[in-house]
Amino acid sequence: MIRHLLATSVATGITLAGIAQTKAGFVQYEMVTQLQGQIQIQGLPPGIELPKSRTSYFELSFGNNQSLWQTAEQGPEPDINTGGVQLRTVSFGGAGDVVFADFNTKMKTEKKELFDKTFIVEDSIRTQNWKMTGETKTILGYPSMKATTTRITKTFKTTMTDGKMERVEGVDTLTVHAWFTTAIPVPAGPTLYEGQLPGLILELDFGNGRTVYKATSVSEKVKLDSIKPPKGKKKHTPAEYEAERKKVMDEMQKNGGMRFRTTGG
Repeated sequence: MIRHLLATSVATGITLAGIAQTKAGFVQYEMVTQLQGQIQIQGLPPGIELPKSRTSYFELSFGNNQSLWQTAEQGPEPDINTGGVQLRTVSFGGAGDVVFADFNTKMKTEKKELFDKTFIVEDSIRTQNWKMTGETKTILGYPSMKATTTRITKTFKTTMTDGKMERVEGVDTLTVHAWFTTAIPVPAGPTLYEGQLPGLILELDFGNGRTVYKATSVSEKVKLDSIKPPKGKKKHTPAEYEAERKKVMDEMQKNGGMRFRTTGG
């Protein structure tokens, strides 16, 4: 797959000649997730306006054919017009997740936070079948190519009726568009897509705008000694983590998980 993509890069007019290649660096990303349709709430007093989207920020360090993906300092939470209702929610985790990828061994180590618990999960780097579109553009000064693939993913829709939360699981097939540059010949990028393409992913669109990652800056200044796997007392397999996650979510659904109440009530 990688050889085919490299051959296609020549066919589309993007070559490495005259481009100073970067094999170590630091990237900042902005991620925008659309929230409409993900949470449905019924029975709330009028006047409540939930945000339409959420913006998060991430950092990617890469070097020595390894990468480290982690959350950056977050901006302020979006204002929510609650119409005099106090909204209390429970975090689903993920804000403190860290992903270390070793492209030599094709393995990755993740630190996952689920409520008040932390899990260290080891797994292989899995690749997908990508198709070049022939489209090119310049991102942050780097010539980039577009590749697409499809991803089968679990969906979780949350409904709220009379203060009781219910989660419905499903399966969806979504299109993924990635813009990558071979001027930075490191197969790094946003988590879940590390090790996928023969160059750094600078933009990624998951689900036709459902979630969009965009690199906002690229620097060659990086602390190489910081690129190392997260530590933990116990390591879990993906199956063990998924079983624990499902147990926690089932308990949350059983207990209501979220509550809405009027201020002072």
